[in-house]
Amino acid sequence: MLSGIQPSGDLHLGNYLGAIRNWAERVNEYECYYFMADLHTITVRQEPAELRKRSLNQLAQYIACGLDPEKNVLFLQSHVPAHTQLAWVLNCYTMFGELSRMTQFKDKSAKYSNNINAGLFTYPVLMAADILLYQPDYVPVGEDQKQHVEICRDIAQRFNGIYGDVFKIPEPLIAKTGSRIYGLTTPDAKMSKSVPDGCVFLMDSPDDIRRKFKRAVTDSDRENCIRYDKVNKPGVANLMNIYSTLTGKSMPEIEAEFAGGGYGEFKSAVAETVVSALSPIREEAQRLIADKAYLDEVYRKGAEQASYVAGKTLRKVYKKVGFYQ
Repeated sequence: MLSGIQPSGDLHLGNYLGAIRNWAERVNEYECYYFMADLHTITVRQEPAELRKRSLNQLAQYIACGLDPEKNVLFLQSHVPAHTQLAWVLNCYTMFGELSRMTQFKDKSAKYSNNINAGLFTYPVLMAADILLYQPDYVPVGEDQKQHVEICRDIAQRFNGIYGDVFKIPEPLIAKTGSRIYGLTTPDAKMSKSVPDGCVFLMDSPDDIRRKFKRAVTDSDRENCIRYDKVNKPGVANLMNIYSTLTGKSMPEIEAEFAGGGYGEFKSAVAETVVSALSPIREEAQRLIADKAYLDEVYRKGAEQASYVAGKTLRKVYKKVGFYQ
């Protein structure tokens, strides 16, 4: 199993509940590779010093969230050159029309109209290389990333059709709970660092978390009751999803628990549940960030392990396409 998150901003509750928390629970089922997708971040201009800092901090947060580096391979994408080497080969087996149809390219082109670069266009090919290098069975992704796994599968099948059984065809794995957490102030859009007031970061203080939930959008109706209805009560439904994911309670159980209570009481309860979940993570991450020697050791070891596996796939690909070994 393999996945990664861009260190383009601080990790948040959506990353944790939708991805990292589930990764940590799969360590006994799969051989797991998780990386900081720093190569992907530069399709949008980054401040170099900040990117370096966030990459290391994200590694610390991965570990604090339960990704034991003794049981998972944790590494920085840019430390394994095979990612970009395979991406170039796969670029030559990916059709222009396929990339033109990618939703994320259209969205980011509109958002960053002054920087529509080639990397933004070929981003899915690098993502395909990220995946196929490690021959994974599954790629845990959110609903919004399914399209990237689909084009990865198309590229792999096309390559295999020409050269034989080179790549394993991976399956997307989408979590049943917490797979998509929406912004506290924008319950119609997924939680994002670009809307900080509605985004709960893993390193937020308890007071900041409580403040953000206090301001969370509920609904404009006069019902003032806790009822799961994604269409008519998206704000309440989002809060219920967060609460359900962290407590394990079903939606009917949550409705019964807060029957007769109002939005204020419910928002406070969700906030305290989130504070309890994130406080140990924040404290452990702070401890790890202060131990740079340990983090250096983790990412160096991770890059060595990842390079060994990735190198085997790359050599096979190079031989198939005719590069002299």
